[in-house]
Amino acid sequence: MRASRFLSSIAAVAAIAAAAAVGLGAAACGSPAEEARAEDFTPRPILTSKPSDAELRKQLTHVQYEVTQHADTEPPFHNAYFNNHAAGLYVDITTGQPLFSSLDKFESGTGWPSFTRPLSPDAVVEKHDTTLGMERVEVRSKVGDAHLGHVFDDGPPPTGMRYCMNSASLRFIPVDKLEAMGYGAYKSLFEKK
Repeated sequence: MRASRFLSSIAAVAAIAAAAAVGLGAAACGSPAEEARAEDFTPRPILTSKPSDAELRKQLTHVQYEVTQHADTEPPFHNAYFNNHAAGLYVDITTGQPLFSSLDKFESGTGWPSFTRPLSPDAVVEKHDTTLGMERVEVRSKVGDAHLGHVFDDGPPPTGMRYCMNSASLRFIPVDKLEAMGYGAYKSLFEKK
């Protein structure tokens, strides 16, 4: 049963990838500007409300804007974090709110960063989604109301869940930069016990 759900998910990945290629076009395929933005470690304020549309258009790349604001999907295997194995936090690109930890990241084989759970259940909102002719559960950031991706029930233990996220919705903060970037309170998560 679980294997068939996973195979159905893989078929869904193919459909989503095709839609992503059409929807975002060449701009989604990891342009130098997109990759440079992913490596930007400039400290930014952690916002407690969603920025205006004008602010989002100014601060985000085209792909980040389309994914977070119009629920688009970036192509699999051609995004900033699907193959990132560094320790750190993944935060909402629109607000800086912490969403996921590398401690919960796993290799799903889908080409998108996948996590077993959010950092806090209160960090995200789950919504029923029937786009592309599929029944799915969309995941959005609670504060920024940004589209992050979808959650599926074919993940590994301990939760059995796969939070399949778009890199374009996230900003990665490495452990060695947590303090400088305003996330020092999360450093203890990564200290060996």
